[in-house]
Amino acid sequence: MLSDIEHKVLRVIADYSVGRRRTPTVDELSIKTGRTRGGIVEVFEVLKREEYIEGDRMQPDKIEMLEAWERGVNHQWKIR
Repeated sequence: MLSDIEHKVLRVIADYSVGRRRTPTVDELSIKTGRTRGGIVEVFEVLKREEYIEGDRMQPDKIEMLEAWERGVNHQWKIR
């Protein structure tokens, strides 16, 4: 299960991929999440290890999304 920040970064990457037809840069992710560049790179490492994204640590602005949704989570909202 992904942490909140990992989930948020994954969603921002997915939204950019659909809406802008490209993945966001590390700087754009920093702005959207309020995290430092180093914090975003740490999140990338987790997402790469969990096989949600692919990319090279030396080129963090060039990532490829492998899976847009977190695995094992029910994505339906419950309304009371």
